[in-house]
Amino acid sequence: MAIERDPRPSAAVAAPRRLAHLNLSFLTDRRLRHMLALIGHRLSLGLPRPGDGVAVWGASPVAWRGQALAARSGAPLVRLEDAFLRSIRPGRLGDAPLGLIVDPLGVHFDPAAPSLVEHFLTHDPLDNSHLLARSRVGIDRLKTLNLSKYNIHDPDLPPPPPGYVLVIDQVAGDASVRASAATQATFDEMLAVAQEDHPRAPILIKTHPETARGLRPGHYGPRHAQGRVQLVTAPHSPWALLDGAIAVYTVSSQLGFEAILAGHRPQVWGHPFYAGWGLTADRTPPPRRGRKLTPAQLFAAAMILAPSWIDPCRDRLCSFEEAVDQLEAEVCAFRQDRRGHVAAGVRAWKRSHLRAFFGTVKPLIFKSDPTEAAALAAARGRSLLLWAGKEPPGFPAPALRIEDGFLRSRGLGADLIPPLSLVTDDLGIYYDPSRPSRLESLLLTPPPPGGRARAEALLDRLIAAALTKYNLGGVPPALPEGRRILVPGQVEDDASIRLGCVDIATNLALLQAARAANPDAVILYKPHPDVEAGLRPGALPQAETLADAVLIRADMATLLPQIDEVWTLTSLTGFEALIRGKQVTTLGVPFYAGWGLTRDLGAVPQRRLRRPDGSLQPRPDLIRLVHAALIGYPRYHDPVSGRPCPPEVILDRLAGGAIPGPGPGNRLLARLQGRLRRHARLWRE
Repeated sequence: MAIERDPRPSAAVAAPRRLAHLNLSFLTDRRLRHMLALIGHRLSLGLPRPGDGVAVWGASPVAWRGQALAARSGAPLVRLEDAFLRSIRPGRLGDAPLGLIVDPLGVHFDPAAPSLVEHFLTHDPLDNSHLLARSRVGIDRLKTLNLSKYNIHDPDLPPPPPGYVLVIDQVAGDASVRASAATQATFDEMLAVAQEDHPRAPILIKTHPETARGLRPGHYGPRHAQGRVQLVTAPHSPWALLDGAIAVYTVSSQLGFEAILAGHRPQVWGHPFYAGWGLTADRTPPPRRGRKLTPAQLFAAAMILAPSWIDPCRDRLCSFEEAVDQLEAEVCAFRQDRRGHVAAGVRAWKRSHLRAFFGTVKPLIFKSDPTEAAALAAARGRSLLLWAGKEPPGFPAPALRIEDGFLRSRGLGADLIPPLSLVTDDLGIYYDPSRPSRLESLLLTPPPPGGRARAEALLDRLIAAALTKYNLGGVPPALPEGRRILVPGQVEDDASIRLGCVDIATNLALLQAARAANPDAVILYKPHPDVEAGLRPGALPQAETLADAVLIRADMATLLPQIDEVWTLTSLTGFEALIRGKQVTTLGVPFYAGWGLTRDLGAVPQRRLRRPDGSLQPRPDLIRLVHAALIGYPRYHDPVSGRPCPPEVILDRLAGGAIPGPGPGNRLLARLQGRLRRHARLWRE
C-alpha cells in the first residue's frame, strides 16, 4: 500500500512562504535553498517585506542577527533545524540532511517557547489509528535497520556485556545544552547521581560521534574514566547500547528519545522535546507540558508530522517511510563499503559502473587475478569483490560475489548497457543451487517490519508499469489461441544452467519436454535476446518444428500477460511469470524453485525442503520472495543523482525512461562486438 505524503502544518502554524535572512551561509548552501524551495519557501537576503518571515538556523551563534531583525520589523521568526533522521555522517563532514523542521513557533530543543513539535504533542489528538500504526512500524524499522540521526556506527561491532548504566555525553556548547541551562557541572552531577543510583553496575559514558572524531569537545574525558566508569568511543550501534543498558541518563541528547523508543524511561536533566510527557524521569519538569503520551504518539509528532522529508533522488517531498527507504539504501551501501574493496574478475567496460556502486567511500582497487586480489584485500583490511562465475575452483578466500540484479536496465548487458542493480553474496550466488546463498537465507527469514507492505506495493507498481529485467520494449505479438505455454530459451553456457541443470540442460531438450508433456497446448518459444543477437550460444533452428510460434524480439512484459504457463530451465522469466500469477514449471533449479511456489521437475536441494533436523522448511510465500529478490538482496544505483537508492526509485527511472545512455565508448564497443559476434568467446573469457 502506497503511503500518502505527510500533511503539512495547518495554516495556524504554517511559516511564511518568503523568508528574509542575514545569514551569508544560506547564500552558499544551495542544497538548503533547494530543499526549502521543495517545501515551499524562498530565501531572500536582506530586509523582510510585508508578509515575509525571517529565517535563522536553530540557535546558531549568528541567529541573534535574524532574531533582532524579526523583532525590529515585526516579521515572524522561523527557525530551521535538521530532522531527527539526518544522514550517514554529521553535517560537519559534509553530508546534507534528509529532512528539515521549518518551525514558525520556536525550536524543539529550547523550552523557552513552544515549538512545532511541542505544538503537535500538545494539540494534535494523536489518536489516528493509521498514523499510530505507521509510528509503530517506523520505530521497529529504525531498530531493525540500526538507523539513528547519524549513521557512522558499525552494527557488527559487538556491544559491551549487558547490565551497565548508559550516561550520554553531548558536545560542549551544543545549542540544546545551552537551552536547558546545563553546564559542565550539570554533566558532572549527572554522572555522580548515576553512580549513586547504581552502586554495583558498570557506568558507560557514550561519547558523541563528533567528539569521537575530534570535531568538537564533549563534557566527559579520560579524567572521568575511573573505577567502574568507562568511556565508549567505539562506533557501537546506539540501539545495541540501549539494548544492553539497565538505565539511561541524559541532558538533552536525541539518544534519550531513542531510549524511550527502545523501552527505557531515561533520567533527563535538561528540557528536550521528549521530556515532560510521562515517558521520562525529569530532574526538573519542563514548563507547560503534562500530557501523558505513548512512545508511538511521541514518534508520530517528531518523525511524521513535524518534519519535511526530502527525496534526494527524485528531488521532491516524500513521506517519512520513503525517507527511511532512501537512508536504508545509503547506509547499507556505506556499511558494506566503509573498509574498501579489491575487485577481481571484472571486465574493463564494467569497472566504471562498479566504482559508482562500490567505490564512493574508498576507491576500488582492481586486479585481474582473484588470488592476487584476495592477498591484497587481506593485507589492506578490505573485502574481496569477485564477479560471480570468475571464482577459481576451490577458491578459499572469503568474497562478496557480484552479479546483475533482477531489475537490471533498459537494454541488454551484451550491448554493454550498465546495470542499475547488482547483487552481492557472501555465502554463494543465487543461481548456484549446489551451496546456500544469501538470497536463500533471506527467503527463510520473515521480512523486516513494514517489509510485506512495501513488497506488495513494489509488486503492484512493477506489474502496472510492465517492467522486467531488461525492459526492451515492443508491441505485443499476435498469438495463437489456446492454452499458451511460454518456453524461454537461455544462453546454453550460462552458469545457472551449468550449475542448476542435470538431465535437461539445453534449449532443445527443454522444448521437447514441454511439447511431450503438453501435446495439445500452444507452445511459444522465445529465444534469449543475447542468442538472437548472435552474441551467445543457444540458437535453436529446430524450434519452428516443435513450437507453434517462435517469438523473435518479443518484449517479455507485453508477452507474459497473454500466456498461461511457463516451462523453463532456470530463466528469470519464471520469476517474472510467477509474480504475475502464472503457473511455472522448472526443469532446473532456479532460485525461486523448491519453495512450494512452482512445479519442480529438477533436482531441488534437500536443504530447501527440510531443515538439518529433518523437519519441513517453512514455505516462503510470493510476497516474501518479492521482498527477498527485489528489496533485500540487491543494491541499486540511481543513474540520475548518482546515489545509492531503493528499488522504488529504479522503478520510476525504468517506467519514466529517465536513464542516461551507455556512453559513446560503450556504444562504439557494442557495435564492434556485434560485428565480431562469431568470436564473442574471446572477450567473454
